[in-house]
Amino acid sequence: MPRLCSSAWRRGIQHLDQSNTHARKHARARPPASANAPFSARHHRAPFPLPPPSSLSLYVTSERNLQFPPTTPLYLHLPSFDIMREVLSLHVGQAGIQIGNACWELYLAEHGLSPDGRILEGSPSENDDGFSTFFSETGSGKYVPRSIYVDLEPNVVDEVRTGTFRSLFHPETLVTGKEDAANNYARGHYTVGKELIDQTLDRVRKLADACSGLQGFFVFHSFGGGTGSGFGSLLLERLAQDFGKKAKLEFSVYPSPKMSSSVVEPYNSVLTTHTTLENSDCSFMVDNEAIYDICRTKLGIASPGFTNLNRLIAQVVSSITASLRFDGSLNVDLNEFQVNLVPFPRIHFPLATYAPILSAAKAGHEQNSVAEMTFSSFEKGNQMVKADPRDGKFMACCLLYRGDVVPKDVNSAVATIKTKRTIQFVDWCPTGFKIGICNEPPTTVPGGDLAKVSRSLCMLANTTAIAGAWGRLDNKFDLLYSKRAFVHWYVGEGMEEGEFSEAREDLAALEKDYEEVGLDSVDVGEEDLEY
Repeated sequence: MPRLCSSAWRRGIQHLDQSNTHARKHARARPPASANAPFSARHHRAPFPLPPPSSLSLYVTSERNLQFPPTTPLYLHLPSFDIMREVLSLHVGQAGIQIGNACWELYLAEHGLSPDGRILEGSPSENDDGFSTFFSETGSGKYVPRSIYVDLEPNVVDEVRTGTFRSLFHPETLVTGKEDAANNYARGHYTVGKELIDQTLDRVRKLADACSGLQGFFVFHSFGGGTGSGFGSLLLERLAQDFGKKAKLEFSVYPSPKMSSSVVEPYNSVLTTHTTLENSDCSFMVDNEAIYDICRTKLGIASPGFTNLNRLIAQVVSSITASLRFDGSLNVDLNEFQVNLVPFPRIHFPLATYAPILSAAKAGHEQNSVAEMTFSSFEKGNQMVKADPRDGKFMACCLLYRGDVVPKDVNSAVATIKTKRTIQFVDWCPTGFKIGICNEPPTTVPGGDLAKVSRSLCMLANTTAIAGAWGRLDNKFDLLYSKRAFVHWYVGEGMEEGEFSEAREDLAALEKDYEEVGLDSVDVGEEDLEY
């Protein structure tokens, strides 16, 4: 029996003597609470009904034997409380904010919320509050995203302030500066960014304080832009200091092999990767060229715009976060992603794949079985980064299914992949597959490019094939840096030239890390070691 502090004990006994008769009169017979009473996976409520208000209730904190007269009807119960597993989304720079717009548009459609955050009539959210991981409820019954939009210049955020979702976001969570980073990592990280970081972190703390069980952060940004690279890495640095144990996952737009929005993208990308390598737990990369090709070939869009690209990225983000927001037969927690995908702290850049990618015109002619989806997720054409998974070895693989999917079909599809041997796992990781099943079918936004389907799959694979992407980036960096081209712009903003060499060496070490984890054999002399 739990122990009360002495003052509470005296008050409890005093109250016990006074209300003994009263309590007996009003006490109702109720079944004993089972020791194995089920707790919800997401909300931990007391598994038994609360006693009537008129009866005696003692709230207790630790255990010790207490003796009461046998005639006393004593209710010992836990107060009703909810422990949510909230996630904060931080959208940094133009790319992060525009991906954020597509994500929140999709979340609203999935949860049946209006553009101003109110529950629509007949919405499934009337009976399920799982979406509270991403939304907080106001006193007026409105739901506000647990997110922050931050940019060093106001134009992109001003579009949000005056756009369709102007009533959705809390004005304090839209943070802007007065001058942009001009595609310069140093401006975003050192000069202009330094002026905005404290205000941004104040907003983050305010959101975090409103959470009952903060699980972690999603940070959306680009590698190539000045704000995304410089301010994004500064924000992750400060989050690591202030919220050390919380999960920090990135969704990063990686520079495309052929398409470039800026000459200095290689500098920004290498510098931000070096800075965030120690501060991020897992980084899901997408590149614009891969998504352009998917939109052109699979969806038949002749000239895709950023809206088309971002809506496709939003489907991937939604699949990754679905088990945090909906019930499922095999839910995957935020921390499980790291445990199952990241074998070593630095090797934390999984490839993302989405299937099926069907246009409305093709949807009626496709079977879209679990096996088909699973096989197509290993194809080069469905990858969100220009990297062929068959070129490397898999260290870990998460298959996140949504909708009408049963484990039997999944096991059969995975067994077929293993027997076909189309993909190769490293020798030291023989099992390889982590399965997640969310029962909620995928949703599409009205007027979107993707067809409505009954099931979908997002594959997250940690493979050595991504090393090729780092190699391409390093080569471009070397071409620029061999002539010291544009370096003066960075040094003029307070950076030291030595940081370039340091960052480049770190990326070379990262390439080497990927090379080493892919090696087949155990080093000579280590084979006979016992653990």
